[in-house]
Amino acid sequence: MLNWLIYQPDTAFEVTGDVLGRPWEDVHFKASDGTKLNGWFFPANAKSRRADLTILVCHGNAGNISHRLELAETMLETGVNVFLLDYRGYGQSSGEPDEAGTYGDAAAAYRWLQRKGLKRIVAYGESLGGGVVSELALRVSLAGLVLQSTFTSIPDLGSELYPWLPVRWLTRIRYATQTKLPRLKIPMLVMHSRADTLIPFGHGQKNFAAAQEPKMFWELKGDHNEALEVDRPGFRKGLQKFLKSLDPTPGRKRL
Repeated sequence: MLNWLIYQPDTAFEVTGDVLGRPWEDVHFKASDGTKLNGWFFPANAKSRRADLTILVCHGNAGNISHRLELAETMLETGVNVFLLDYRGYGQSSGEPDEAGTYGDAAAAYRWLQRKGLKRIVAYGESLGGGVVSELALRVSLAGLVLQSTFTSIPDLGSELYPWLPVRWLTRIRYATQTKLPRLKIPMLVMHSRADTLIPFGHGQKNFAAAQEPKMFWELKGDHNEALEVDRPGFRKGLQKFLKSLDPTPGRKRL
């Protein structure tokens, strides 16, 4: 599959973080190869019991972080910090996207959070972002991993979308999510909708089956990009349930 089929970045912001009407930080930092990156950090509500927990959001293949503010707002309602990352070539991040680059970008965002003193990080991957965070989880220590509407791999998905093409031979881009999951020993949440017409429900089922315990599956509603529009309370409920499993309790160590 060609890069333009997989990466569809938008460099223009529709809005800024101001739209949420709460404190936020416009963050600029660099990947290890020197690529300049941009993200938006939203601190947790004051006195939140989850103020030490941060969700690092790696978004899907289109748009940029300005298109993920409803997602950020929903996450903030659970009491966590939220960091939205734009990969290279998206929004105000420089460069051109590629598989290795997106992996490095997520790692750079993780390091930024660590320098800020935020050690408990849940990596959240939406669609393409699931392929990014599953690799991140192999490289760094995470408190948890969330795969939302994520494929098993690009070749798997491509061969389904374009059955008349030898996709497995044509593409060098892998994002082999499913094969990485058995190596991960962290709490995991898989979210997917049966109504997803872009990445079929079976991909979520296979990813869940490949993951080790502790793990949780949450069924979403709506098509690929409709989960929040169709059932935002249900989406939040699933995320909240997963985060609750990460909360420290008396006599139990944090995961």
